[in-house]
Amino acid sequence: MRIAGYIVILLLVGACQEVIRPEKPKNLLSKEKMIEILVESYTGNSARSIDNRKLRDAGVQLDSILYKKFDVDSLTFAESHVYYSSQLNDYIYIISEVEKVLTAKKRILDSVIQEEAKAQRDTLDKKREERRTLKDSAQGVKLIEPAKD
Repeated sequence: MRIAGYIVILLLVGACQEVIRPEKPKNLLSKEKMIEILVESYTGNSARSIDNRKLRDAGVQLDSILYKKFDVDSLTFAESHVYYSSQLNDYIYIISEVEKVLTAKKRILDSVIQEEAKAQRDTLDKKREERRTLKDSAQGVKLIEPAKD
């Protein structure tokens, strides 16, 4: 029984490991900049998923555009992303802010789409009404028969 106890203790000690977190990078991006980059990145990824072939054929590199727009290189972004993802509270904050921004953008786009759909319905309804009015006015007109020789 003592041997089993030693084995259990040995397994517990061996199973415990120290989590090594990455060091804070020298050029760590601010949380706000990370939020902006991730929002753009997720937006770009959704655009890429719609028609990736057109983007590829046009030679568009979304990641390069993203890094240029925010004046950051891929290594700086990757190091900052790894660091923040190891800091649970910071990462939860960043991701929740990204989600808020994307949700707000989605709400705006949905309202624009609904307004456009309503405008199209209104245009169709107007054209239908014009046709109906034209048809109704044409029914009251008597045709003159051609003269017979």
